[in-house]
Amino acid sequence: MFGEIAQLLIRTVFGLLVFSFLLRFWMQATRAPFRNPIGQFLVSLTDWAVVPARKVIPGYKGHDLATLVLAIVAQGVMLTLLYATAGRGWPVGGIFVQSVVQVLQQLLQLVIFVTLIQVVMSWVAPYNPLAPVFEALTRPFYNFFRRFIPPIGGIDLSPLFIVLGAQILMIVLDNLPRIAAGLFA
Repeated sequence: MFGEIAQLLIRTVFGLLVFSFLLRFWMQATRAPFRNPIGQFLVSLTDWAVVPARKVIPGYKGHDLATLVLAIVAQGVMLTLLYATAGRGWPVGGIFVQSVVQVLQQLLQLVIFVTLIQVVMSWVAPYNPLAPVFEALTRPFYNFFRRFIPPIGGIDLSPLFIVLGAQILMIVLDNLPRIAAGLFA
């Protein structure tokens, strides 16, 4: 019972931290505005780790790699703690690979979540103060699909293809160990 409670708390705390690092990285990569409640929350929640990490981990072509590395490290710490509370041994090399794969999966979940929020907001409250944030976060994906799929009858189908593409990539990531084993067999 106490092990389950500990795992719940670990997943909650580190899950929030990983998603915060990923959303902050994504907002910086897409140049989304930070002068809103979401941006201020992310800065307040992650600055304690991001500011010192930037001194050690340089950015690359305008991307804040320190925030992305922190997401992977937080995921790795979460996995290590989960293995420890379960009383199982853990593969040291496997934790890094698992962390990277799980961070990619969480980033894809975040893409789906933000896309759905942006779609609903465009219908219900297009002039909401947070609309520019969600529009900036989804714009690169929308632009990619809009090049190939124009609006049909005034309806933009690119959100559907974003969600489908993200789900397909999540399936591939779920099956990555089996695919890799087949390649090296």
